[in-house]
Amino acid sequence: MSAGGSVVVRRQLGSKLRELRVGSGKKVADVVAASIASRAKVSRIEAGQTPVRMADVMALCWLYGADRETQDELVALAPGTQQEDWTELYAQAVLPDWFGLYIGLEQSASTLRCFDPELVHGLLQTDAYARAVVEADPRLTPDVVEERVRFRMDRQKRVLGNRPQLTIILGAGALSLIVGSSEVMAQQVEHIRTVADTGGVEVRVLPWSVGAYPMRGSFAILSFDGADDPTVTYVEFSMGARYVEQVDRVREYEQVFGDLLAKTVSVEEWISER
Repeated sequence: MSAGGSVVVRRQLGSKLRELRVGSGKKVADVVAASIASRAKVSRIEAGQTPVRMADVMALCWLYGADRETQDELVALAPGTQQEDWTELYAQAVLPDWFGLYIGLEQSASTLRCFDPELVHGLLQTDAYARAVVEADPRLTPDVVEERVRFRMDRQKRVLGNRPQLTIILGAGALSLIVGSSEVMAQQVEHIRTVADTGGVEVRVLPWSVGAYPMRGSFAILSFDGADDPTVTYVEFSMGARYVEQVDRVREYEQVFGDLLAKTVSVEEWISER
């Protein structure tokens, strides 16, 4: 499992432990009374927000009356919640907390469906394009700019190295906006063509001619191999993000993505039409 996979493992273990607790009729107060964990710790464990020790899992399984097979299964997940996360190498100014969760999920996903109408998606950006995007924020120091660019390139290698099923839809505006310079954009478009030609990533363009379309903001739909990990939609906005897990809401985003995909053209066709 990749380093970023610990996020998914924590969610799996937390969900299973909560299900086990509820099924046993135990309340959080019972865990506290048994001196196994505080109320806050139980909440963090069940929400998948913290590493979990094997001893804690064994104690909880004992309290909940789990059979040996279930206990062994859950205890085996505990080490995965404590794996070193490569994103910890980057400071808060480079990787805010709300984006760190997404990176872990992104690296563990088996299928990624992304829509970015305004900028080239981060997994497709060249070094020069990424630097021009980051430098557009005048509040950032040169050191932070370089760290953010390094992080973006590192992220690309790790995610693409896992070879997920990846489909990215770019708005025509993302490829028409001159970021950096005309030369930078020419290199960026050529890079996208190269990535699309490798067969590992499907890149599509939503042309201007399609007119209005629903949900104009960027979003990503992430699916996982594990049956216990539901599909998640990530919606980013200024200074934060929202994670949509409700089945009906996720289905709405999947429908919109399918509708958008049906209106797209290949990168080559978009270039030839310009």
